[in-house]
Amino acid sequence: MNTLSAITPLNNDYCEQIIDIILPIQQIEFNVPVTLNDQPDLLDIEKNYHQTGGGFWGAKHDELLVGTIGLIAFDKHAGAIRKMFVRKEYRGKELGLAQLLLDTLIDYCRQNQITDIYLGTVDVLKAAHRFYERNGFIRLPKTELPKSFPVMSADTIFYQLHLTN
Repeated sequence: MNTLSAITPLNNDYCEQIIDIILPIQQIEFNVPVTLNDQPDLLDIEKNYHQTGGGFWGAKHDELLVGTIGLIAFDKHAGAIRKMFVRKEYRGKELGLAQLLLDTLIDYCRQNQITDIYLGTVDVLKAAHRFYERNGFIRLPKTELPKSFPVMSADTIFYQLHLTN
């Protein structure tokens, strides 16, 4: 494999490439019953991520987008991780791509006074659960989420990370 480019911010110019990564992973690899219609945020990255005070980042290998992560800022000091996906052939500790994506998002949160990061996921993504837990995320019941947290219909498991200085 050639070298991976740096993690960079993505805008609406990348919507099609973002969808091309995310939908097959959700639908084919993990059989999550979710469609593009269930995820209109993917059609307007700038409105749904950047304009909230969050962001959306990607990792490229040559010109191919191979990983994504997004942050929706939903409160003055809180954000929701969305769309963290890495193409299967680019996963694993060897490349550390998932860690680079998460570290980029956490750095952004620290720079923008976002102290609490939340996320929702599905039961079948066991490796993702382990990854988040290794990174200090604590599992919490849906009832303990902030009222303004943007819950996705497919999500059944929730996590929080409180950032300290």
